[in-house]
Amino acid sequence: MRRSVIVVVLALAAALAVHAQSKALLAPTGTLRSSFIATNPVQGRVDAKTGEATGPAADLTRELARRMGVPFVVMPLPDAGAVLDSVKSGKVDIGFLAVEAERATQVDFSDAYSSSGAAYAVAVKAPFQKSADVDRAGVTIGAITGQAPEVYVREHVKNAKVQSLSAVPPNAEMGRMLLDGKVQAFAANRTRMEELVRDVPGLRVLADDYMTTLQAIVVPKGKAAQLAEVNRFLADARKSGFVRSSLERAKVAGVKVAREPSR
Repeated sequence: MRRSVIVVVLALAAALAVHAQSKALLAPTGTLRSSFIATNPVQGRVDAKTGEATGPAADLTRELARRMGVPFVVMPLPDAGAVLDSVKSGKVDIGFLAVEAERATQVDFSDAYSSSGAAYAVAVKAPFQKSADVDRAGVTIGAITGQAPEVYVREHVKNAKVQSLSAVPPNAEMGRMLLDGKVQAFAANRTRMEELVRDVPGLRVLADDYMTTLQAIVVPKGKAAQLAEVNRFLADARKSGFVRSSLERAKVAGVKVAREPSR
């Protein structure tokens, strides 16, 4: 009996030590602080009236904070550059971003927690049937500067022109650009494009994805211990079904749980 008690005590002590280590690494101020792109529904949404953040970024932050026993703050920011700056400056402890090579020179990415397609929205009468059809002379593709879908088309499109916008326009404005012929296609994650065509009649989304985007958590460059803690948390969140449940609640089209990484 005494031996069993000792084993339990030692197990509890080990768990508390791991718990304390996680708090020290990921929430050094005593509060877990995170940031995400407010205009990216794949990461989360912000209620216009209350300012409350919901979606995978908020859910994962909340769950990680719960496990560490600390309060949390989720900061919706305007774009990927702002999220990068918030992580690099120490304003937040973790950020949520799509995996992209140039960003990886500034911060370190965790294993992915979700995978989503990027697609083109076009006018119903446009001649395009698949993504490859868009890359032709005389076509202008609209995209948001610095977002992973924009980076991809800017680097890979050979014949069409890319018109990079500095900010995400409202759906009505984006729709007018397509319907008036200012751009012949708009490139963004499929969730955003599906929402666009629901809001604006006369548009459609091409059936195939022109790229796949992985969503992950970022930490400051060179913080290997923090990254390992985040990866342990995400491995359990994927395996337990937590990520899947979060995506289902968020109702994000074309987004699924990322595959387990191969080590």
